Amino acid sequence: MADKNFNYPFLEGWSTQDIITVSALYDAVANAYEVGIDRAELLAAYQAFKEIVPSKAEEKQLDREFGKDSGYSIYAVIKAAREQQTTRIRMKD
Repeated sequence: MADKNFNYPFLEGWSTQDIITVSALYDAVANAYEVGIDRAELLAAYQAFKEIVPSKAEEKQLDREFGKDSGYSIYAVIKAAREQQTTRIRMKD
């Protein structure tokens, strides 16, 4: 599990469950950079995230805000997960 504390960006109007679901993706992305994560788990977290944030523009906004605070990119992690066929995703520094 990721061990750094980040301010997670959220959008107005989200329910508690939405926040939990989106936070799970942020945690999964941080894990991909810090310790590695199961590819299927990461893609499942992203799919759940997309149910809450279907808009590409909002996804990019959240990715920028998350990246500003953490240095991690949701886009880069998901791209790597889609391109790689390994069972575990670990981003290089």
